[in-house]
Amino acid sequence: METAGPRTRAAARLGAHATREEQRKRRPVRRWQRRRIEEEQEEAVFREVVSFTRDPLPARYYDKDTTKPISFYLPSLEELLAWTPDVEDSFNVALEPLKCRQPPLSSQRPRTLLCHDMMGGYLDDKFIQGSAAQNPYCFYHWQCIDIFVYFSHHLVTIPPVGWTNAAHRHGVCVLGTFIAEWKEGGRLCEAFLAGDEHSYQAVADQLVLIAQFFRFDGWLINIESSLSLAAVGNVPPFLRYLSTQLCRQVPGGLVLWYDSVVSSGQVKWQNELNEQNRIFFDSCHGFFTNYNWREEHLDRMVAQAGGRRADVYVGVDVFARGNVVGGQFDTHKSLELIRKHGFSAALFAPGWVYECLEKRDFFQNQDKFWGLLGRYLPPHSICSLPFVTSFCLGMGTRRVCYGQEEAVGPWYHPSAQEIQPLFAEHRPEGDGQGWVRTHCCLEDAWNGGSSLLIRGVIPPEVAHVAVRLFSLHVPVPPKIFLSMVYKLEGPSDVGVALELTTGDAGSCHVGGISTLSAEASSRHSPRPLRVPPTKLARWMGHCGQQLSGGWVQRCYEVNLRGCVLQDLWVSFSRPPGSREQEAFVCRLGELQVVDANSLLSPLPRVQAVSVSRVRWQRAAPEEEEEEEEQRPARLRLSCALHWSYPLSHVRCFRIHCCRATGSPAEGPPGPEKPALLGLAFVNQYRVVDLAVAAAGPGTDGRMEFLVEPVPREGFLVPKAEWGRAALLYSGPHT
Repeated sequence: METAGPRTRAAARLGAHATREEQRKRRPVRRWQRRRIEEEQEEAVFREVVSFTRDPLPARYYDKDTTKPISFYLPSLEELLAWTPDVEDSFNVALEPLKCRQPPLSSQRPRTLLCHDMMGGYLDDKFIQGSAAQNPYCFYHWQCIDIFVYFSHHLVTIPPVGWTNAAHRHGVCVLGTFIAEWKEGGRLCEAFLAGDEHSYQAVADQLVLIAQFFRFDGWLINIESSLSLAAVGNVPPFLRYLSTQLCRQVPGGLVLWYDSVVSSGQVKWQNELNEQNRIFFDSCHGFFTNYNWREEHLDRMVAQAGGRRADVYVGVDVFARGNVVGGQFDTHKSLELIRKHGFSAALFAPGWVYECLEKRDFFQNQDKFWGLLGRYLPPHSICSLPFVTSFCLGMGTRRVCYGQEEAVGPWYHPSAQEIQPLFAEHRPEGDGQGWVRTHCCLEDAWNGGSSLLIRGVIPPEVAHVAVRLFSLHVPVPPKIFLSMVYKLEGPSDVGVALELTTGDAGSCHVGGISTLSAEASSRHSPRPLRVPPTKLARWMGHCGQQLSGGWVQRCYEVNLRGCVLQDLWVSFSRPPGSREQEAFVCRLGELQVVDANSLLSPLPRVQAVSVSRVRWQRAAPEEEEEEEEQRPARLRLSCALHWSYPLSHVRCFRIHCCRATGSPAEGPPGPEKPALLGLAFVNQYRVVDLAVAAAGPGTDGRMEFLVEPVPREGFLVPKAEWGRAALLYSGPHT
């Protein structure tokens, strides 16, 4: 494979793992192609001769049917001990670090753990670059939970990276599962626990390395096999060593123990923390009880837990199997008792609302389930900027980019889920009839696949109603820039305004902003800008304007000193002169809160884009029949793209392609509008089965790939900053 252009060396380094077969196919680049490269100083060009020989991909990392990259588990002790980081593993590395949050997880406020167990795990969520799944399971009440555990019955369950990215974006830590069950699990545990310390330390070291490399936060240890006295005697030092080593390598790491084996080595679920299992609790960060407890179990545990009540996670089986206090839509009965005693809660398999109820009512049922628990689930606050969300759920029935439809059809990509709000109903104090409710909405979107639908009623006796969307705790810089994109449905003159709450009122100085009332002196309503400041016009040139699809953008610039930003609200006010009850339906497409100075920092460019691991397939016969007679034959192209970019600057990458063919006589191919291939959350992307035209005799096919960075501040990046590489291909020699 040959490269040309100013980045030849860098591109060659990234493409260094090209096979010998690829290197054998090198051919010179044509003159007009060289001219174009000189004009586009940022493009590397790669040469391929089409060949239909197979280059098998490692089965662990790629789906055998589609060759798409997938998340994986380790089924055996041998595979765990043999695992070392590989170039293929980098697809699975989380982009998002765990966001700062308040209160921190280390506080003694009772926590909420969600243990996700669904139909064996690794379903549509295993596809790292997303899938076309229809009606997939989606979780979005992140501000109500603190810990997310991905559970399956494989020995080492590594959380699919999409869940880690989504959880970390919301300040929620993620645990994998180490599980040993039945007789086979017992034999496995004897192999590493019944010997000396080197055996169990080797297993612990591998678990730490896996969590560190893939950037999740720890492990739930679940041993449900009887152990010999020698093996069970080594469990506490194994847990202590694992916990210590994890916290050295993974800041804030957690190791939790599940209530099954007792100190004698027998499997005896206690449904509580007691003297038979306390030694395990004392050896790690927390204890996850079994589910068949009663209130007397909680009473006894108060003394056992002492000052560590928040480290006891009382299990609640949402399926309500066995003798439980409350599950399904009665789960709140269990939560009430757990919180009454000051313990944390572990909700097992809340995907019940998806698995057992009608799929068409999923969003309604999920909101009902979490709404019933709301009073027992205090939200945590996000405490970092930039704060940007388009309310995308990581799924949709179409893809939209800033009001422009890009593709139609179902898609599911958990890594693409953006920060979700508090989903609740708000009613003003008093006996009035006003209310505001928030819902997910797949019917329309500003950016991504969904928006936030807000319905409400302004009663005659009040001037406005408001709903709190986000709980924050952000020490803000001197000047912040805010933006809101929204649209009202139907004929409505209701006013829409962004409001914010500030803390540290004694020393907090707020400029260019209105205080709502003396009673709520920390809540303010910024005044919208008619035009953005001159320095920011490049990023926000449509303030106060009507955008495509009926969307409207409001921009705000706020000067602050010594303040903490605490909450974001949206307020709805009745039209001037109106005295009637006003109903409204509003969609929110985007909210942004950014440090104004960060917008002036130069953006890095995507560099050294390379194309490698190229595979060709002939189009299926039925595809060929669908083509017009004059069209060239069709091929299917798969390849790997790699590039260089500092990941701390980016929310994701949008990957595009342009198809074109040309011949020496025709000159360079004309420009084509880029087509979106998908999203990437690491510096690589696998193109799979892309339809391209076969190159005819004396003709070169050309496929151009473009890598568009999406900065954390949420603005469009000029194409000059994108990375690009071209693949030139010709028919096989005869």
